[in-house]
Amino acid sequence: MVTYLIIGALVLWSAIYSFKKIFPQSAFKVFSALARGCEQRGWMTLAKWLRPAIAAGCSGGCGCSADTSSQPKKVTVQAVKWK
Repeated sequence: MVTYLIIGALVLWSAIYSFKKIFPQSAFKVFSALARGCEQRGWMTLAKWLRPAIAAGCSGGCGCSADTSSQPKKVTVQAVKWK
């Protein structure tokens, strides 16, 4: 019985994690709606836990940054020390 609970929790966590990675905009909308529903019922702690973080940059979930200054980074050359 306990093993079923553990396996069920792992499957549920995996499904939520995959949903967030594959559909970031839909996941943002779903978790925002869940957080609003919890706030209306007075469950502030659960609402704070469910509320998604605001994405920086274009908020498309693509991982781009809002910083438009693209300065090339200097590559430091290090000498190889043979032992």
